[in-house]
Amino acid sequence: MNILIVKLSSLGDVVHTLPALMDVRQAYPEARIDWVVERAFAPLVEASEAANQVIPCELRSWRKKPFASDTRQALRAFKAALQAEAYDCVIDLQGLTKSAWVSWLARLTPSGQRVAMAHRTDGSSYERPTRWVADRLIAMTPHVHAMTRAREVCAQALYYPMPATLNPGLDILRAAARQQPCVALIHGTSREDKLWPLDHWIALGRRLATQGYSVALPHGSDAELARSQELAAALPGAVVWPRLPIDALAARLATCAGAVGVDSGLSHIAVALNLPHVQIYNVDTAWRTGPQGAAHQCSVYAQPTPSIDAVWQAWTACLDGAWACD
Repeated sequence: MNILIVKLSSLGDVVHTLPALMDVRQAYPEARIDWVVERAFAPLVEASEAANQVIPCELRSWRKKPFASDTRQALRAFKAALQAEAYDCVIDLQGLTKSAWVSWLARLTPSGQRVAMAHRTDGSSYERPTRWVADRLIAMTPHVHAMTRAREVCAQALYYPMPATLNPGLDILRAAARQQPCVALIHGTSREDKLWPLDHWIALGRRLATQGYSVALPHGSDAELARSQELAAALPGAVVWPRLPIDALAARLATCAGAVGVDSGLSHIAVALNLPHVQIYNVDTAWRTGPQGAAHQCSVYAQPTPSIDAVWQAWTACLDGAWACD
């Protein structure tokens, strides 16, 4: 069986889809499973080792210069890679016009089907072309976690029971890592309303230092680099990591003893790496994207933002594997 998963972006959404990829591999160990994803996130999918081929695209950049010769050339190469195999099942896990276009462009076997979500779910985007392209639509409960949604769609599309255990498939990165007494403070996010105050991060870093931990400060933009440098100036011994490709960043994160982060793609990678982790929420969306079910991972929500004490208490509980899971 040849299976194609279409989940293009963003980083957090791709991370939340990794367990579905592992479910499919468990259900069909001999299948060919390919995945179309934005090139920036392709190394992370490749790190899971469950996909036979990762087909990268660059729709974000192609849309900016659609008539340029290099865009036309890249589109031809992408179409050739996408249509190199005929698929028995193409599963659109994005539910947007761009993913519907990719699904439509993919080549099917004579009995192949395109499968997609029947409707939007709470807190997620959904666009009508998804329905026009699909041969079969999967309905689900609207109030659902992003990981569960992807896993349920794949399970129903391919007619297998969803496994009871959740496996993001990044164990190889954790197994290869040499753990350090270091905690990553994942302070960066693309949305201002998700940020945690700088003085809170400084106070948390100082508390970690009293427990013998050093602090690592990753960043993915110039603004995040400036914030990392400001934190490092207030936290003696803190290390500002260089800006790294996503696979190298995940591998380096795997060396940490744990992480504390806001709702961001890198924070979700920390969860997928099975690190002790506290995820900080200023808005009540942890039910949709936060850690699920592990006693060493949790989310903390409050408005306007969680207190330092609340995050610290959650961290110590997670570190002890004593968080009260729902």
